[in-house]
Amino acid sequence: MTSRERVRRAINREEPDRIPIDLGSSLVTSICASSYANLKKALGIGGEVRIEETFCMLAEVEEEVMEKLGVDTFGIKNPVTFFGYKNENWKPFVMPDGTKVLVSGHCTYETRPGGDIVQYPQGDRSARPSGLMPKDGFYFDVIVRQEPIVEQQLDPKEWVDQTCAVFSEEQLREMEERSKWYFENTGYSLVGNFWGSGFGDIGFVAGAHIKNPKGIRDPEEWYVSFMTRKGYIEDIFGYQYDIGMKNLKLFKEAMEDRIDVVVMGGTDFGSQQGPFISPNMYREMFKPLHKRMDDWVHEHTNWKTFYHTCGSNVAFLEDFIEAGFDILNPVQISAAGMDPAFLKDTYGDRLVFWGGAVNPQGVLAFGTADEVKAEVERNIRILGKGGGYVFSNIHNIQDNIPVENILAMFETAREKGVY
Repeated sequence: MTSRERVRRAINREEPDRIPIDLGSSLVTSICASSYANLKKALGIGGEVRIEETFCMLAEVEEEVMEKLGVDTFGIKNPVTFFGYKNENWKPFVMPDGTKVLVSGHCTYETRPGGDIVQYPQGDRSARPSGLMPKDGFYFDVIVRQEPIVEQQLDPKEWVDQTCAVFSEEQLREMEERSKWYFENTGYSLVGNFWGSGFGDIGFVAGAHIKNPKGIRDPEEWYVSFMTRKGYIEDIFGYQYDIGMKNLKLFKEAMEDRIDVVVMGGTDFGSQQGPFISPNMYREMFKPLHKRMDDWVHEHTNWKTFYHTCGSNVAFLEDFIEAGFDILNPVQISAAGMDPAFLKDTYGDRLVFWGGAVNPQGVLAFGTADEVKAEVERNIRILGKGGGYVFSNIHNIQDNIPVENILAMFETAREKGVY
């Protein structure tokens, strides 16, 4: 099968010739810079490492790497980064561990006396820095720039106007041209990185791309506001939905039916021990919006909806299915209640699982290559049964992962993922 045929069968919950493999098709199935540099070296591939997202310092996964690992997917992504500038005019950057990479020429940063690195929203040094990479770190933490809260001045429309925007014509044409080229000239299954259904996605709350963020921007205060300022949050979601639907229709015009999967949102609903919010709150505040957007996708396209939500999500899965989720990622099997056999037996006839390869907080990071192989083989045999599974790490492959373990993960997927 071609990669496109393979993925299409899998996401329709049918068995292809082998389990499809993903690396880098989205900003939650990728690999961090230093690990990617080590991987390229181990594969005998030269050249510089380009960073496509400076928030998590995610590498741009090159086709030569994809071919050697057996990757079946390619992501169509917005060229604008988390910090609000476009990827272009590449320039050198040195990671704290000495790894040399390239970042956008618009990435403006400075190293503080203690070794921490800060960068600025939209590359504008006149604004307060919005991201900080600790001196021994591997990516940027968002700097919270919460102004004193004046309840009477909280304006949900202002919050959304600062945080969200309708796709520009330049962004749409760039994504359209990229999707056309890869659809016509490769056999990859294309994944559209839309992200417009991420209501309450905590990654965007602090506003790393905003020069002077207004409203509730502190993550702790944001979660508290679900109870204390419920109307404010609901109004924000309403304005977000309006922009999200405009963008979804524009995205459809640009992508047509060249993509197979659309990444809808990345709001985390689970912690490692259980739900982040109550299922009732999800049903009241999120589910109606998700359902409206997913229904539109299913009525107007052949795409499958992909949702990223970390942690223990078992309390929400029936609601996710009713809301129109087709694909669940990252399938955090180490979280409470997320046993892969239980997930597959209970929901495998209604959900596609994308991820779930090996525990990144345990075996992948601290185990041996043989232990990685054993866990990967076990998980793909469970999750891959009958189709409905795409192989990927649980979230992005972090730095400081032994390269032998990364290679073992993909080798096992290729060798043991055959039907």
